[in-house]
Amino acid sequence: MTLFSRYSPLLKHITPPRNILILLAVLMLAENGIALLTPWIAGQLTKSILSETTFLSLSYKQMILILFFVISIQCLLSYISRLISGSTAERMLVQLRTHLYNHLQGLPLCFHHNRKHGETLALITNDSAVISSFVTGTLIGIVPHILTAFGAVICIGIYNPLIAALVVILIPLFYILIKLLGRRVRPITRQLMDQYAATFSIAEENLSSLSTIKIFTREGLESSRFNGSNERLYELSYKYLNHQARLAPIVKLVATGIVLLILLLIGDDISSGYLSTGDIVSVMLYGMLLTQPISRLADTYGQIQRTASSADRLLEVFDYETEQVDKGIELPAISGRIEISNISFSYPGRKDILENLSLTIQPGETLAITGENGAGKSTLATLIMRFSHPSNGNIRIDGFDIEDVSLTSLRKQIGLVEQHVLLQNTTVIENIRFGKPDATDEDIVQAAQAAHALEFISNLPAGFDTIIGDHGIKLSGGQKQRLSLARALISDPAILILDEATAMFDPQGEIQFIENNRKLLNSRTVILITHRPASLSLADRILRLENGSFVIDSMSGIA
Repeated sequence: MTLFSRYSPLLKHITPPRNILILLAVLMLAENGIALLTPWIAGQLTKSILSETTFLSLSYKQMILILFFVISIQCLLSYISRLISGSTAERMLVQLRTHLYNHLQGLPLCFHHNRKHGETLALITNDSAVISSFVTGTLIGIVPHILTAFGAVICIGIYNPLIAALVVILIPLFYILIKLLGRRVRPITRQLMDQYAATFSIAEENLSSLSTIKIFTREGLESSRFNGSNERLYELSYKYLNHQARLAPIVKLVATGIVLLILLLIGDDISSGYLSTGDIVSVMLYGMLLTQPISRLADTYGQIQRTASSADRLLEVFDYETEQVDKGIELPAISGRIEISNISFSYPGRKDILENLSLTIQPGETLAITGENGAGKSTLATLIMRFSHPSNGNIRIDGFDIEDVSLTSLRKQIGLVEQHVLLQNTTVIENIRFGKPDATDEDIVQAAQAAHALEFISNLPAGFDTIIGDHGIKLSGGQKQRLSLARALISDPAILILDEATAMFDPQGEIQFIENNRKLLNSRTVILITHRPASLSLADRILRLENGSFVIDSMSGIA
């Protein structure tokens, strides 16, 4: 696999449009042309000062003005090219981050369940930033540095072809030297990127569970754990910087040695008068000009290795296939009949949690599913929502196999209220509207009323415009459940799944919740996952999940 083909999924997001590339190429060629012209003008200026014959036959004062004008044009071109290349590269990185976010959002939930959130966030923050820095600060500059080095060799060759030939012969020496000095950089950069993700994960995990840390007085232990990871990050950073810091100076030292070798070789030409003083100045300036891109390219090698490590981490994620939300037939408006036929399911490395499970739920029926923790109750809900897929069997809704319909049309007709409510750090109204972006204010009020959340919302400081904090931390458990129910009801789903939806209520609050929502639940198909007796009174039928199969719950007596 070639380097281009390996990184092409990223290159298409960080490569400027063709017209921008052409413009940048023209600007860089002009800038480097002037850079290569400057030593020659300096040589002519020297001749003019020494009253030697010059190519332009101008006074030294005129040559000084020309030199200043040329350098001014070079600075202007440098400003324009840097501005265009930098802004274009940043725009390309915005597209890369957007593509990465969309890809992460489109991946199945099982992908995210198997990774720490901090590691995923590190891809968007650190790894993307590394690539951004490389594109804006390094990649765009590689071409002009190469052109400068190539042009300097040609200009030296005009004065002395043998010296230019010697420089060309020594170029492989630089390549070998960079490879030898930089061969340990690549594994360190991969470890560095992984350690950054690990450190970020600890911080994200601890800050999101700060109340738990305080409850168990683990502040000291968690600080030690974070500090240990942070110190490891520093050690790897130091190793990387150590290798990177010595690479460029050593290469520059060798390049300077070559310049001095040039001076040694032209010594005879100077003594014999073959080269004038002005020519000597030009050759030396071209030699010094040559050391800059060589030294810069040595820095670039280490940056390439670090960027490659970040790119590899991103490509690992891009290799995962996203959910095709619009693939399949459009599921029409449904009545809510659910047929589960001989489905089995297991998590990786575990035996089947569901085994040849079959069940039919009639439209408008409220079915309660009970069972021990880990029996597969919530797993069944994820299969109906197509968050996961059974290893065999199928699930049909109104006769449609859910694997054949688009995810968008399926999930829009199913409402889900989970035990662990996830709310946005925004206003109440925006949290309810989350379930239906085009909902009107009247729709939102009706959904809040249906969920019996209107009363507590009205008592909030700013009503519907109250900001509820991260994950709704400013609300009580029962208030968050009602808000979650309103969010689910805003789209008027034909099927409603309540997964331990009353777990955060006290007994009296649960009874009130049940009484308030009897009429609401009677108008749709409801799957009630619970083990609390009061909630079971809502059910038309109760089944218990044991050993991957259903049995009639002894509390029900209904077949």
